[in-house]
Amino acid sequence: MSLLRRSLLPLALLAGAGLLGAAVSGEQNKVVSHQAPAADVSSTSARVIVKYRNNASVLSTGRATAQSATNVTAAGAQFASTMTARLGVALSDGRAISPSSQVLMASGMSSKVLADKLAADSDVEWAVVDQRRFALGAYTPNDPLYADNQTSTMPVAGQWYLRAPTTSLKSAIDVETAWAVTQGSSSVVVAVLDTGVVKSHPDLASKLVAGYDFISDATVANDGGGRDSDPSDPGDWVTSTEAASGALKDCTVEDSSWHGTQTASLIGAATNNGVGMAGVAPNVMLMPVRVLGKCGGYDSDIQAGMRWAAGLSGTGITAPTTPAKVLNLSLGSSGSCSVAYQSVVNELNAAGVVVVAAAGNDGLAVGTPANCSGVIGVVGVRHSGTKVGYSDLGSAASIAAPAGNCVNSSGTCVYPIITATNSGTTSPSTNTYSDGTNYAAGTSFSAPLVAGTAALMMSANTGLTPGEVTSLIKSTANAFPGAESGVAACQAPSGTAQTTECYCTTSTCGAGMLNTGAAVAAAKAIAPTPVLNASATTVLAGETITLDASASTAPSGRTVASYLWQITSGTSLAAFSSGTTSASTTLLTSGAGTVTVQLTVTDSTGHSASTTKSFTVAAGKPTAAFTASTTSPVVGASVTLDASTSKAASGASLTGYLWEITSGTTSASLSGSATASTTTLSATAAGTVVVRLTVTDSNGYTSSSSQTLTVVTSDSSTKSTSTTSSSGGGGAMSLLWGLGLLALTLLLGLQRRANR
Repeated sequence: MSLLRRSLLPLALLAGAGLLGAAVSGEQNKVVSHQAPAADVSSTSARVIVKYRNNASVLSTGRATAQSATNVTAAGAQFASTMTARLGVALSDGRAISPSSQVLMASGMSSKVLADKLAADSDVEWAVVDQRRFALGAYTPNDPLYADNQTSTMPVAGQWYLRAPTTSLKSAIDVETAWAVTQGSSSVVVAVLDTGVVKSHPDLASKLVAGYDFISDATVANDGGGRDSDPSDPGDWVTSTEAASGALKDCTVEDSSWHGTQTASLIGAATNNGVGMAGVAPNVMLMPVRVLGKCGGYDSDIQAGMRWAAGLSGTGITAPTTPAKVLNLSLGSSGSCSVAYQSVVNELNAAGVVVVAAAGNDGLAVGTPANCSGVIGVVGVRHSGTKVGYSDLGSAASIAAPAGNCVNSSGTCVYPIITATNSGTTSPSTNTYSDGTNYAAGTSFSAPLVAGTAALMMSANTGLTPGEVTSLIKSTANAFPGAESGVAACQAPSGTAQTTECYCTTSTCGAGMLNTGAAVAAAKAIAPTPVLNASATTVLAGETITLDASASTAPSGRTVASYLWQITSGTSLAAFSSGTTSASTTLLTSGAGTVTVQLTVTDSTGHSASTTKSFTVAAGKPTAAFTASTTSPVVGASVTLDASTSKAASGASLTGYLWEITSGTTSASLSGSATASTTTLSATAAGTVVVRLTVTDSNGYTSSSSQTLTVVTSDSSTKSTSTTSSSGGGGAMSLLWGLGLLALTLLLGLQRRANR
C-alpha cells in the first residue's frame, strides 16, 4: 500500500504565481438582508385576515351590496360594520381578499387578540394575523472575515471566492445566490477525510457530529495509539530527527498543518455568528474522519474511513448514526486510480454518496483518488479564472474552483483562501485563521468549495443521485475566460510539470468554473415542492394538529408519488395518531415544549425534497386576575386596577395586557395605559361599570377576567347614611312612645280607682 503525502506548496511559488492578475476592486459590497416575517409586535393596532363560513349570516348582509353595485369594497365595509355590531369592537375594512374573506383592522388591541375574538365567532371559519413579509434578497453573513476591504494582515479581499463573480474576480462561486435558496440542512452530513479537526475552534465546535480516527499506525497517528473514536487533530509535525531515520525517514520536515480544520471550515464553518469566517454550507453538519497524520496516511485507512463515513457495513466499527452524503478528500498522490479506490467509490456512489477530491498540487495529471470514475475531481484556478500554476490538470478533471493565489511578490498575499486554523507549530495552541501572511492555497481548498456546493444541492433536493449532482455542477459552471495576453493555453499533462499560469479549456480544467448559485438553483428546479400546512402552530398539551401536504407539487411531467412524516425533535412531546405515509396526518400532543415535524415528498422520478415546521405545545392558558383599589368609587375619584396577580402557565410568560370597559362607558373611562399591567380608572358619573382584563402569554394564548364597580355620588352616599340612621332612630322612638302611653294609661286607671 502507498503512503500518501500532502503536496505542500512553497511560499516562493505562491508569491511568484501569476503576477499578471488583476488588482482587487476597492468597492465595498452592499448588504442585502434576508428578512423573516415580522412578528405581531404592536399591542394597539390590529390587522387580521378573516375567512367567513359559506353559510355565514354576515355574508348575506353584504352580498346584496356586492351584487347590486358589483362593488366588493362596499361589501367589505358592510361585513366590517356587521362584525363590529356582533363583537362590540370597532372594526374597519382593510381590503377584500375574496368574496368571503377580508382584512379587518382595529385599534387598542393586538392582532393576536383580535384574531382570537374573530375566530370565536360562529360565522368565522378562521382568522389569522396579517403578517408583514419581505422580498428575499441575497444573504450576506456578518462574519468579520467575509467582507471586502480587510485590514491588518488579512487579505484585503476577504472571502472573495464566496461572493458573486466580477470582472476582476471571475472565479468567485456566488454562494450568496445559493444561500437565498438554502443554507443547507442539518440532516446532510459532509465527511471530511483529513488530519482530524481541532474541536474547540469557535467556527467548528457547534458543527461536528461524531467521527472516527482510522489511522492504524501509532507513529503516524501521533496520539498514543491506533484507531479510536476520537478524530481530534493532535498535530502532524515532523522534526528533522524524525525525518532522518525510523518510521518517518525521508518525510518532509514541517510544522503542524491543521489541514483538516482548514478544509472542514471551508465546507461548513458556523456562519453569521459574528465570528471569523463563513462556510459554503452553513447549516450542514461535519463528520471528521481522521485518516492523515504525520507524513500523510495509508490507502487502507483512507478507504476504510470512506466506507465507514458512508455507513457501509464491514468496517468492524459501529456505523455512524447519520451517514455522510458527501465525502471531501483533500488528499492524494500521483498515479492512476487503483482498483481498490475505484471499488470503494463504486460502493459509495451506489449508496447515493457524492465523492469530491482535490486534483493535486504538482502541475501534472490529476492524481488519485480525484481521477477515479465517479469522483468529482477539482482543479484550482486563480481569482481571474486562469489555472493557478501549481494545480494538476487534465481530462480527469470535473470542475475548477478557486484555490488561492497571490498577484504580488512581496507583502501580504492578495487572493488566498481564508480558513480556520490553529497557531500551534506542534500541538494545538490558540485557535485562529489563516491570513495574508500565513495563508492557505492549494487544490486542497478548492475541493471543499465543491463539497459544500454538493451539500447545498442535496439539501435543496434530497433525491439527487451522485451522477445528477456531478452533471448539474458541470452544466451550470461558468465558462473559462479564454485567452489572455501573455498567458499561454494549458496543455494536456505530460511528464513535465506545468507550474505557471495558463488559461483553461474544458479538456484541461473540467467543465468550467464552479457556480454554486446556479448549481443549487438547478437542483431545486428538478425537485418536488413540499408544502406543509397545519391547522395550528400553537396548541395546548393534549390537543391535536392536523397536518396536510396535499398542496405539494412535482415538476412538470411528474407527479407526487409518496409522502413521509417524521418528528425530528420533541419526540417525547407528541406522536402521530394516524398514518405517516399519506398526504395528511394528525399529530397528538402530550407535553409542553417545541415539536418539529419534517415532511418529505418524493416524485414519480424518485426526487425528494423536505420541509419542516415547528409547533409550540403549551402547558395551559394564562390566568387573568386583578384587584381594584375600591369597588364603589364616588364620582370624580380614581380607581387603581392591578393585574399583578395574573399568571402564565408553566413554561410561558405574560407578554401583554389589555384593559377594557365593556359596560358603563358613560360612568367611567380609563385614564391610564390600556396595555400596562396596572392602569387607572376615572369615575365620571353614577352607574355600574364592568371592567375586563385580557392577558396574553408568550405562546399567544389569552384569558380574561371581569369585575363590576358601582360609581356613586357623594350626595347619594350621605342620603343613604342619613336614611339609615333615621330609620333606626324612628324605630326606637316608636317603642318609647308606646311604653310611655302604656304607663300613662296604667297611671290614669289607678287614679280613677283611687277616686272611687
